[in-house]
Amino acid sequence: MLSAIVLCTMLAAVFTSRRAYSADQKNLLLNGDFKKGSEDQPDSWRTEAWINSPDAFQTHWHSYTDKPSEMEVDNLKANDGRWMQPLTVPPGWYQLSVDVRTEDVGAKESGASMSVMEDGIMSADIHGTTDWQRATLYLKVGGHGADIDVALRVGGFGSLNTGKAFFRNASMVAIDAPPANATPTYDLNAIRQQGAPVPIGSPISLIVTFLALVGIAWAGWRIYGDDDFRIFNTFRAAMAGRPKKQ
Repeated sequence: MLSAIVLCTMLAAVFTSRRAYSADQKNLLLNGDFKKGSEDQPDSWRTEAWINSPDAFQTHWHSYTDKPSEMEVDNLKANDGRWMQPLTVPPGWYQLSVDVRTEDVGAKESGASMSVMEDGIMSADIHGTTDWQRATLYLKVGGHGADIDVALRVGGFGSLNTGKAFFRNASMVAIDAPPANATPTYDLNAIRQQGAPVPIGSPISLIVTFLALVGIAWAGWRIYGDDDFRIFNTFRAAMAGRPKKQ
């Protein structure tokens, strides 16, 4: 009887921990399975491209009932084309993943990937013609959280590419930390700080410069001032020690 009670207690603890783990794995992406939408547009996603014209960039939504739905990016010309979704996330670690299949994606420039639209944050990119494979990246968000744009993409910033990519089962979940030796990992705050403009000088040097410019302007006015500007005559006479002109 005692053994049975202990066993039941252990099973209950395991079941509870699994439920808690499952709750932590909530997908933060809206419509990440691409099931909802109408016509050729899945809900909660929008499209963007560097060259946003029908002869250079096309997208399609493939809705299925018997298998996972897919979103397609087709760069007909060298381009940076993507499906995107904006998110506001609290601080912490996140795992972003998606299944990717490619057709004739160029080998030289950035391939098909899952990205965050911030200075090179992307999964390992996929080139050529491939079967389905999982693309993953890990992102650390610090401070009070951040607004980000998640992208399912062919090409990249300054790295335009051609070819098709199909995406399914996209997810972004909060995690305690990346697995050991996980790649690629990114620190969003560090990346944003590196990209921020570097201030020139300090507040004290700016004040000194401003005062110096005021002094130069005053000296120039004293030397080259025009007596016809009578509004200044009183002040100038006091400073120069000479009587006011009539």
